[in-house]
Amino acid sequence: MNSARFIRVATVTGALGATSLYFFYPSPSKAAPTSTERPLAPTHFTPSTVISTEVCDAQTRLITLAVPPKLAPNAAQLQPIWSVFIKDDDIQVERPYTPLEGIDEHGHMKFWIKRYPGGEVGRWLHTKRAGDQVELRGPLQTWLWQEGDWDDVIMISGGTGITPFYQLFHSYISRNATPKTRFTLLHSSKSPAELPPKSILQPLLDHRDNFRVRLFVDSIPLDENAPVDAKLQVGRIDRRAVEDSIGYGRSWWFKSPLPQRRILFLVCGPEPMITAIAGPYGRNYSQGPVAGILGELGFTAAQVRKL
Repeated sequence: MNSARFIRVATVTGALGATSLYFFYPSPSKAAPTSTERPLAPTHFTPSTVISTEVCDAQTRLITLAVPPKLAPNAAQLQPIWSVFIKDDDIQVERPYTPLEGIDEHGHMKFWIKRYPGGEVGRWLHTKRAGDQVELRGPLQTWLWQEGDWDDVIMISGGTGITPFYQLFHSYISRNATPKTRFTLLHSSKSPAELPPKSILQPLLDHRDNFRVRLFVDSIPLDENAPVDAKLQVGRIDRRAVEDSIGYGRSWWFKSPLPQRRILFLVCGPEPMITAIAGPYGRNYSQGPVAGILGELGFTAAQVRKL
């Protein structure tokens, strides 16, 4: 998950409370200390080492960081979806990113990071090479998955907004042969070349148990190929795609009622996409009212989460 979107989750309520809000809504002046002895935690930065950096396309890289195993949290105690803040040491600014596969026993975390023209930390990370040092803090809960709460979870993502959903897939969906919940991922990229790399897409496409994937691209240039062999739908994620994801049948003369199932929508991507799907964020990046396509369909704030 890239920077601007995750900070908006600072408004989560309930279990996170005011203490978590402090960590979810950082500023450059709120400099946490650095510790090389204390385990990874939200209260301080921990040095990590760049293990590898792999170019995916002109704007994105897969970057693997490692914290010392003795400082790594117990992976079994981490529930998706969670992130860490990474600090640009040059200008002392931090931004949150979601580890694709959580953290392993070696303290490794892999990120898919886009370089935005105005994104300080993303551009800074793209300059890093194996062996360089990067400071991070966390983990911080973006949204907590709880088994049994939902019959259908529809994840809608654009660009690197797929990262929290991949973490949920890797940590839970792929490890449960017969999950009670049906999961659907609707993902959009501008072109086939900008789709997530094969290491992300292929596991999603290969999984069949209560899990569906639909890939959308704005256009398909003649000289571009997708990183995987998959059916691509040209066009943006629209109302019809959302309706199809929940089995909402309609024709020009008849509209069926919403299915009587517990349905949750998770939306993560560029702000214009989130606005079109679920409505804009509220003041100070709160969730705001549900609008856009989901609002038109009658879904409520309890059924929609903007990440």
